[in-house]
Amino acid sequence: MTFKKGLPHFAAGTVVKGFGRGSKELGIPTANFEPHVVKELPVELETGVYFGWAQIDNGEVHKMVMSVGWNPYYKNIEKSMETHILHKFSSDFYGCHLKVCMLGYLRPEKDYSSLDALIADIQNDISEAEKQLEQPAYATLKSHEFFRSDSKNIDGN
Repeated sequence: MTFKKGLPHFAAGTVVKGFGRGSKELGIPTANFEPHVVKELPVELETGVYFGWAQIDNGEVHKMVMSVGWNPYYKNIEKSMETHILHKFSSDFYGCHLKVCMLGYLRPEKDYSSLDALIADIQNDISEAEKQLEQPAYATLKSHEFFRSDSKNIDGN
């Protein structure tokens, strides 16, 4: 398997409050990185939707999808990295330490004519990420040394 230029990319930082749209408007909660983590992205990583692995406070490693860019539907003026972890957590994790390994590129970011169209594309991104991360070359990175630690996650597991 050949990785896109700039991938895999490992990033880590504190989870900060984002725009508050993921959970409330979209029903798809996201964890947002501090701006300095976004600014450290390699220049060859274009805006769009990525998939990979994520970990909160050295807990269990879960599948994730991530939007990188300006979210044209919302006309953001600041570039963001919004990570949707494919796991139900019992509480939010603002202030926690988030680690991600971006492995693959799903699609470019785009504008939408409706919120429903945006949500439908995000659901498709989630389905595609689920499939891609089952591939052996991607699955092995779930246990990468970047994620190793003895600490518990926010759910106590």
